[in-house]
Amino acid sequence: MLGIGGKIVLLLCIVGSVGLFLHAAMLRYRLLRLGKSEPRLDRIGFRLQKFIANVLFQRSVLERPLPGLMHALVFWGFLVFLLATMNHVGEAFSKGFSIFFGAPIGDYYWGLVDLFSVLVLIGILALAFRRYVLKPECLTFPSRESAVIIVLISGLMISYVLAEALRMVPGTTESDRFRFVGAFVAQGFRPLNLSEGARHAGFMTFWWIHILAILFFLAYIPRSKHLHLLACPFNEFLLSLRPKGELTTLNLEDEAAESFGVSKINEFTWKDLLDFYACIECGRCQDNCPAHLSEKPLSPKLLIQDLKKHLLAVGPTLMQKRGDVAADTQPAEPEAPTIPGSVISDDTLWACTSCRACVEHCPLCIEPLGKIVDMRRYLVLVESRFPPEAVTVFKNMETNSNPWGIGWSQRGDWAKELGVKKLSENPNAELLFWVGCSGAFDDRNKKVSVAFVKILQTAGVNFAILGEEEKCCGDSARRLGNEYLFQMLAQENVETLNRYKAKKIVTTCPHGFNTLKNEYPRFGGNYSVVHHTQLIMELIRTGRLKLKNGSSSLVTYHDSCYLGRYNDVYDEPRDVLKAAGFAITRLVRERRSSFCCGAGGGRMWLEEKLGKRISEMRTKEIIEKGAKTVATACPFCLTMIEDGLKEMNKTDAVQTKDLAELVAERLSTS
Repeated sequence: MLGIGGKIVLLLCIVGSVGLFLHAAMLRYRLLRLGKSEPRLDRIGFRLQKFIANVLFQRSVLERPLPGLMHALVFWGFLVFLLATMNHVGEAFSKGFSIFFGAPIGDYYWGLVDLFSVLVLIGILALAFRRYVLKPECLTFPSRESAVIIVLISGLMISYVLAEALRMVPGTTESDRFRFVGAFVAQGFRPLNLSEGARHAGFMTFWWIHILAILFFLAYIPRSKHLHLLACPFNEFLLSLRPKGELTTLNLEDEAAESFGVSKINEFTWKDLLDFYACIECGRCQDNCPAHLSEKPLSPKLLIQDLKKHLLAVGPTLMQKRGDVAADTQPAEPEAPTIPGSVISDDTLWACTSCRACVEHCPLCIEPLGKIVDMRRYLVLVESRFPPEAVTVFKNMETNSNPWGIGWSQRGDWAKELGVKKLSENPNAELLFWVGCSGAFDDRNKKVSVAFVKILQTAGVNFAILGEEEKCCGDSARRLGNEYLFQMLAQENVETLNRYKAKKIVTTCPHGFNTLKNEYPRFGGNYSVVHHTQLIMELIRTGRLKLKNGSSSLVTYHDSCYLGRYNDVYDEPRDVLKAAGFAITRLVRERRSSFCCGAGGGRMWLEEKLGKRISEMRTKEIIEKGAKTVATACPFCLTMIEDGLKEMNKTDAVQTKDLAELVAERLSTS
């Protein structure tokens, strides 16, 4: 198709484009190697399943139907055009070249290419309309790089169709029968009566535009924010397979460690750095982030983007110090600054409630939460720089093993008149009730503990508590960054539980539930842990717990982040309410999209000085549903929502109760 001169030009363009691509891609790869090692190649079969679902079938992207479908069309179009482009290049060097098997496979394939030339154009124009006309808050403005990509992809599709149409103006061949788009456009050219020379010139013009646009795109991708096109498939395949509720564990006995947590970009793992590349800036994380929505200085999207910019700025210098020489057009800073406090502000880090909404809604398995906790760890363990309220909380946990600082010997006082035995008195108990700090020391949540004990006793469950031997599970300490305190508490609790050979544990606190179930195994504590809503439903289902009929009053249920998003317990609490005869009205944001109460991530113990109060925002949503009772399954949620009702003077209109309290009111003794 091309003369010798054209072939030389095309070959030079291909070599230049591939060379520029490889140069930039290798630099980005060497930057990844700055990160700490982290194994991510276990359970290959499961990873492949996730890869096929989330990458090839775009399952996560399609969770937002309209923009998700548009993105999916562009992605699928890229896959379809990949072979077509290879075939076009081959045809340029060898007339009659084809990588297809001929008819009918080749015919069907070219029909698919024609179809996607239209679908991709629709998708990219719809995305452009959304970005530049609708301007949703989740997208970043201005975005010249997005404009470049929109023009490139639109140009690729239009140039392909016009080149095909001009080729078919004289008439279609048997092999063109499925290229319906090109044939349709060709009909528009025929009335112009173009000469053969004009048609050929037009065809070659659009052919070159198409090929050169592809080659420019190839060289441009690794140098732009659209680097995610390369990083996303790898990020999806290398996703974390740890339990969702488990944070990474620091080796605090590492004598070679110069610091703990993350203060420099090379203290993140290589997978953390890959997360920076993979972010597509879709904004789903910040759209579901309670800190961002309550006008605090945290946007998970911007946090990831700021860290990416920092990596690209200081990475080349760090590579040179390591002896890994690489050049780039971007200037390198002479010395990498400490990230917390400079690249990412302290207020940004302390605003996080660890609700996990950012991770849950990211279509590309990016984990801002772990990075925030790692930077908090540095602030706490190395710089001792944290909110003043945390000083008291840490001290109370150290001295009395609970955040309130109440004497540890009083932990079992709430149960003295209930006939509850301690595990030391009843070592053969079938179930250990892990009461938790709130259930043992907070006056409001002591009532929940009493109600749950009443349920267990009515069902005839042989259970016991640890009493003064139980210590804080350490959840708040860990998420506030005090890994040393958490590990101390965890090791003491595991030692106690293992000494009693505890097997099955029930908690009323999702934070304790998550910690014992997902984090204690790392310290030798392997137990069967259930939440009290799960156990109550099991007792009802097996007939051990009978409930009497009551009025079917309207109740709304608030999903706890640590019960729902962390541990996928959504149905049992609702099933309990239905079994107890309550009519449930659904909140607008529920289940995996539930809105945090504001107490997670250690925020329960910190003052909320910036933006709106998260608890009041959630309480307003609850009030708007018109229910007289809001059911909770977490002591933190119970406290925060009650506080929100008090602030809004709605305590007379709406009552807040734990599911255990609602069930206890309807126990049947017959």
